[in-house]
Amino acid sequence: MDAPNVSRRDALSMLAVAAIGGGAISAQSATSAASTPAAPLDTAAKPKNFRIRALTAGVSLTDFADPHALDAAFEFLSSAKRSFEQAGYIVQTMRIALNPLLLGASDAARAAALPKLVALDAMAAAHRAVISIGPIFSAADSADSIAAWAVELARATKVLSFSGSVASAARGVHRDAVLLAAKVIAALAQAGGGGIANFRFAAAACVPSGTPFFPVAYHEGPSSLSVGLETPNLVRQAFTGLKDPAQASERLRSLLNAELQPVEKIARSLAEHAKHAYLGIDTSPAPSLDSSIGSALETLTGEPFGSASTLQACAAVTAAVKSVEVMTCGYSGLMLPILEDPVLANRVSEGRIKISDLLLYSTVCGTGLDVVPVPGDAAPEQLARVIGDVATLAVRLKKPLSARLFAVPGKKAGERVEFDDAMLCASKVMPLEG
Repeated sequence: MDAPNVSRRDALSMLAVAAIGGGAISAQSATSAASTPAAPLDTAAKPKNFRIRALTAGVSLTDFADPHALDAAFEFLSSAKRSFEQAGYIVQTMRIALNPLLLGASDAARAAALPKLVALDAMAAAHRAVISIGPIFSAADSADSIAAWAVELARATKVLSFSGSVASAARGVHRDAVLLAAKVIAALAQAGGGGIANFRFAAAACVPSGTPFFPVAYHEGPSSLSVGLETPNLVRQAFTGLKDPAQASERLRSLLNAELQPVEKIARSLAEHAKHAYLGIDTSPAPSLDSSIGSALETLTGEPFGSASTLQACAAVTAAVKSVEVMTCGYSGLMLPILEDPVLANRVSEGRIKISDLLLYSTVCGTGLDVVPVPGDAAPEQLARVIGDVATLAVRLKKPLSARLFAVPGKKAGERVEFDDAMLCASKVMPLEG
């Protein structure tokens, strides 16, 4: 790496590849070391049976108009992505999380920030990345004008996410912020595109900085790197052939230890070389159209998601992802995003899952209500009751949760919804009550 003609990008790539050489722990050896007498797994056939969902760089700005820190972050992420790809991983997205500059901002300050945010959005899109500006309101912010401004922001941008903080460990549930988040969701439903603007906003409850997943990601402190994963196929692999949740959880923990430690070696080496803080891996098994967490859970229970035993399966996953031997960050719990998972979307269409069920599962999961389709004409007060329940759970259980409610304009409870987005599944609108 000291050769004079090696670029900074190539140096980062070489460093990461060297970091995994000879040090990876095989899935076979980790599984055989497990204390639970579950049948061993043959992981050699599919060593990369998962994807890296997000490489997220945390960046602090003094002003949205300052491009220099972002230029360096884009260069770092491109190098990091290349390094992981050379090691055989698929990297789905590069992401930048910013410090929350708009907390407590005046109407005038938000208006002045809008053209700068449009420019940041265009810069991120040009680099094939996405960007999050963090929470735009919290306990001290209750201006109704924020909802109208959020609509302007959503209409003017394409890859920019934002959130609202509705609960914190220090202050509990932020009641005014809960209602404001509901007003933002109701307003964004009318921003065009069939309500898809709510894909880029969530009400965040006790969510820490350094979370790699959007739309709740935000940054504090020095430049950083965190990693988010898409691992439902590993969950299904671990659960195959088992019926006992304790054995399934232990097997999944062993498999995750084997597969995630090489990822951590690469990420940690890249961060250290760039003098960034390494924050860890969010071990949440984020699903996608061809990697369903609903299918993985049904592999263990043998029953459709929503049946009795679903809660036990959810708890088994959460226990495993929270006990892995890598540095963790963010949610690090089970994600159940309805519109991003074909099995979950189908179970909603079949009437097997209610919002009250998702709240119950949130007690042993790690995300809350994620991409949940709700009636487009829901009043903010109705939405606020649901958001308030999520915030209360987060405070009571001392863990991060969020509510990303997908209000679908023109649709009522029980009606079928489809979206002009290849990453979203068709489903049915869920009633807010019952």
